[in-house]
This record gives sequence, structure tokens and C-alpha cells, in this order.
Amino acid sequence: MTNLYANLPKSLPNEVFEDIVSTSNLRIERILSYGHSSPEVGWYDQSENEWVLVLKGQGVLEFEDGRTITLSEGDHININAGVKHKVQSTAPDQITVWLAVFYS
Repeated sequence: MTNLYANLPKSLPNEVFEDIVSTSNLRIERILSYGHSSPEVGWYDQSENEWVLVLKGQGVLEFEDGRTITLSEGDHININAGVKHKVQSTAPDQITVWLAVFYS
């Protein structure tokens, strides 16, 4: 047994991406952010669908079509494969814990 809140670091110079489960058609990942955002240039443009949930903290997603969505604790969204997006910002004063499920 493991806990998604276990081993949260005191500081995070870089985002942390950790696979929890990985198979040929499903991947579950824990992401830890602390005031991080995606690089200014470029978008996530994935060949997989992504369901993402904010367990702790807050994150703002930006989509190539100009939409922005703020996700707070408990909020989740499904992002279809090929939909370009990035993380505009995450909570600057606490760790944001994301759970992302990638699937075909």
C-alpha cells in the first residue's frame, strides 16, 4: 500500500512526475508542482487522452483555443488526445498534487 501524499518534498525546484501504474494502454501518474508552469514556448500535444484531478492545491490550464480552466482541490477534467494545452500556473504557496490518467 502507498499514499499519494507520502514523501511530499519541502521544496520543489522542478516539477516531479512519477508513474504509479503503467501498462500498454493505461498510465497513472502523480505530478507535484509548487508554483510551476509549463515552458512559455510549446504545448502538450499528446497521442493519449488524459483525465486529470487536482488532489491538493490549484492549477490553471490553458488551451490553444484560448480557454483557461482553474482546477481546485477535487476538480477534474478529461482532455482528449490531440488537444493542445499547458499549465499556466500552479499554487505559489503550497504543493499542488495532481493525479493524471493517460489512456487510449
